[in-house]
Amino acid sequence: MRTKSLLLAACLSVTLAPAALAQNVTGSGVVPATAANSAERTIGFAAEAPAGGALVIVMADAALPPLDGAPMTDTDRHAVAAAIAAADYKGEAGSTLSLRGIGAWSRILLVGAGLAPSSLALAEAGGKAAQELKNEAQPVTVAGAYGDTGAADVAYGFALGQYRFDRYKTADKKAPPTGAVTLLGANPAAAKAAFGERWQPLTDGVRLSRDLANEPANIIYPESFVARTRDAFAGVAGVSIEVLDEAAMRKLGMGTLVGVGQGSPRGSRLMIIRYRGGGAPDAPLAFVGKGITFDSGGISLKPGAGMWNMKGDMSGAASAVGAVLSLAKSRAPVHVVGVAALAENMPDGNAQRPGDITRTMSGKTIEMLNSDAEGRLVLADANEYVAYAYKPRAIVNIATLTGAIVGALDDQYAGLFARDEKLAAALLAAGTASGEELWRMPLHKNFAEKIKSDVADIRNITPNQGPGASIGAHVIGYFVDESTPWAHLDIAGVNQADKATALSPKGMTGFGVRLLDQLARSGA
Repeated sequence: MRTKSLLLAACLSVTLAPAALAQNVTGSGVVPATAANSAERTIGFAAEAPAGGALVIVMADAALPPLDGAPMTDTDRHAVAAAIAAADYKGEAGSTLSLRGIGAWSRILLVGAGLAPSSLALAEAGGKAAQELKNEAQPVTVAGAYGDTGAADVAYGFALGQYRFDRYKTADKKAPPTGAVTLLGANPAAAKAAFGERWQPLTDGVRLSRDLANEPANIIYPESFVARTRDAFAGVAGVSIEVLDEAAMRKLGMGTLVGVGQGSPRGSRLMIIRYRGGGAPDAPLAFVGKGITFDSGGISLKPGAGMWNMKGDMSGAASAVGAVLSLAKSRAPVHVVGVAALAENMPDGNAQRPGDITRTMSGKTIEMLNSDAEGRLVLADANEYVAYAYKPRAIVNIATLTGAIVGALDDQYAGLFARDEKLAAALLAAGTASGEELWRMPLHKNFAEKIKSDVADIRNITPNQGPGASIGAHVIGYFVDESTPWAHLDIAGVNQADKATALSPKGMTGFGVRLLDQLARSGA
């Protein structure tokens, strides 16, 4: 490891001015990056329902709950109850029943949350309602037996569920819903405060991650990722931002991160966002994300089919910074560092070749057998830098790392690899609480033997296929000191959804923001 004096002399921190999110610097037919997503419904809280529109009723079972503040005559209640009985509707979590032609409401939508619903179940009910009503313009009133804090939970789910990314559509673009959504409750002020203090910041963090990952690679590349993230954090208290450009990283000896991006005209970046809330410990919790803004595979070129999806190969970095945004905006009493290891992996005469040997900041060497196993390379330097400069109490990597994890877990879980049992348990608990679930995967010592190289310290893949996800985790973990609690989340199967779920429309999901936010708040 280099000395502290040398690190300082080598421009430890290079601060970049926000770049204009302008245009594709290499192509034609550029798209301006100033377009915006369609407007979403505004969310409010009240004791009495506004006139007209649709009514959403959150159900715990088959019994129609009290609907204080929502105008409904006895005749209307009898009609709804008869419809529930006729449909044998039970109010189970995730279930819906749509009714029309009853009373003054244009539509009555029953959404099940299940018996004694948790905060997450209420959020999923809200998200389900948002999905069901996404193409209807009228105002929406939400009622049900969920209490004041429960109203905030439902609102949070509605906010996540109504997300849409359509800023570049010009033809056949569906008009966004314009009517506000109003959640009824006996204490609207308390519900509004709970939503604003906890759930709105988390929604903002998820939205940042989704937006960054949904953007095409001619709009989001390392420099513009930095600029877009700076804009998101503008005016947020307790935050400092550090950015290293290629010149600074070369001086620091970061050969693996810079090497991945050397086939692209767009320079690599390392972005570190630090937030420290009141009363937080000195040592931060570090979220270190893979930020490959486009992954062609480099010289080890990927097949053309589906390569467009590789615009989302920076989802780990997007969720790392999104989690910090949530924590900072909510003024959580935590100390966190979000790291984005940013590069564009392209084939070029200057690109890395299979068989090249690169050196990390600490001087360790990697034989690069396959340039499409690049995520572990950028994370190697990022892990070493954050460990030296910020001395975290734990490091959590998050990356769309391997296709192997998709084969193992499909789109139901992210893979969890961990050397520290307490950190692993805390992550599993945070996944369950947040709804972003993990499955523990093996870090067997025999797998570590497979990454040994004859000509360097390690190699980035094994010549034979082997346990791909575990091999990738071992490569990343090699660059984290054994004394530091460390975990790696492989999110390659869950960062994108082929169809909408309650809390995530089709497209990039922002997976990891809610999970990492929950982990930091848990105090683990």
